Amino acid sequence: MFAVIKTGGKQYRVAANDVLTIEKLEAVAGDMIEFNEILMVGVGADATIGAPFVAGALVKAEVVEQNRGKKVIAFKKRRRQNSKRSRGHRQHHTVVRITDIVAA
Repeated sequence: MFAVIKTGGKQYRVAANDVLTIEKLEAVAGDMIEFNEILMVGVGADATIGAPFVAGALVKAEVVEQNRGKKVIAFKKRRRQNSKRSRGHRQHHTVVRITDIVAA
């Protein structure tokens, strides 16, 4: 069974025991969290599609860790002006393991 969940403005196709990296959630490692914005749940042709969400569906997950992504460098240079600027950014991420998919 799989489900399509929505979190952090993105959509993810998940199944039991999947480990995925999502946008940061306010939780610590070991916490159990629930996703209730389920767009689709089921198997093959028997999948239920929500409008916009599937009523009664729930995906349970365990927080594995909180980490940060690779550094992204934003470099700007204006030629012949002796002007340049470099800024770095590291996005915060939450790594979760899907434990259970509950369909209505």
